[in-house]
Amino acid sequence: MKITGIETHICNARMRNWIFVKVLTDEPGLWGWGEATLEWHTRAVVGAIQDIEPLLIGEDPTRIEYLWQIMYRQHFWHGNGIVRGTAISGIDIALWDIMGKVHGVPCHKLWGGPVRDTIRLYSHLGGGKMEDFYQTDPADAKRFAELAQAAVEDGYTAFKTMAVPETMPLEGLRPIRYAEACVAAMREAVGEGIDIMVDCHARPSPRMGLLFAEALEPYGLFWFEEPCWPETLEDIALIQRAVKTPIATGERLVSIHPFRELLEKRACSVIQPDITHCGGLTEARRIAAMAEAYRVSMAPHNPQGPVSTAASLEFGFATPSYIICESVHLDVPWRGDVVTECFEVEPLGRTVCPGTRPGLGVEINEEEVKKYPFQQELPQRSFYADGSVGDW
Repeated sequence: MKITGIETHICNARMRNWIFVKVLTDEPGLWGWGEATLEWHTRAVVGAIQDIEPLLIGEDPTRIEYLWQIMYRQHFWHGNGIVRGTAISGIDIALWDIMGKVHGVPCHKLWGGPVRDTIRLYSHLGGGKMEDFYQTDPADAKRFAELAQAAVEDGYTAFKTMAVPETMPLEGLRPIRYAEACVAAMREAVGEGIDIMVDCHARPSPRMGLLFAEALEPYGLFWFEEPCWPETLEDIALIQRAVKTPIATGERLVSIHPFRELLEKRACSVIQPDITHCGGLTEARRIAAMAEAYRVSMAPHNPQGPVSTAASLEFGFATPSYIICESVHLDVPWRGDVVTECFEVEPLGRTVCPGTRPGLGVEINEEEVKKYPFQQELPQRSFYADGSVGDW
């Protein structure tokens, strides 16, 4: 059995273009699906996949580790940049899909079988709409509470929110009090039985991130995410040591090496590698092994398309340190038209049981994908009150 080609199928899903990767083989009816979605860099990722393709043509798709090493090492610039890492990830995910199909078992069976019976999903308040994520009006506390109640009514026992506003490197009490008011309103609305995560999107400076973390500590957050730039792991570690709230980070880290440093510095309680960026399922499993050694929880970043979700779930069923799966809820109404999935979501509690279909258990409807062709994403722009450039 040999690889005969690698295709990319782009599907515009409003906020981002999903990049589905299809690895073809000379075995009739046997192919694998992966995903390499990277918003605002769609054409760059597709080009990177085309650059990698000649390295893999004619190779045995079941030699996954061997092929991963080829993709990562067989060029002077190792595959640890975000574009190259995403391209490798998409292909690697598809190779594991093929491996499962070859052996007739779900991917989690290839990795030792399920270590849990269910995986809990969490949602984003607003269901993926940017206008619901980023709020700056002081009256937003009531709206956050309403969105929180809606998520619980929809069956979720956990949700994530962008309750921390954009801030300059140093500001006074106003943004702190705003975040406090929003989180307090959500906690009052849903009670202590629901888990709330707050994502800073790495926008605050280290000092502002610490001030936000301390101010929100009384509300018992499940985690406080990306309190400052991921490039400054020492600062994230300082925030982690200063508060009891679990700190989560890692979605922007690519390859095992920065995760090793993150764990060595005891910088967080939850690591969040993105399987579609960090090096695929092969590299994610190596990262998971390190996390297990440090007794750090895993909750992979997963705001992308349905193949990414399937990969995250298969990974979670075989990974002891995995705690919860990110789920984009109602991002586009036709999401179910482009994919056939093997798992069903239990509405009460929003949990998923292991699937039984081989590989990732998903199949992409290529004709449906064609209905939503590539559209250039609009870059998000953010400026502070004085006109200086902020972090989106």
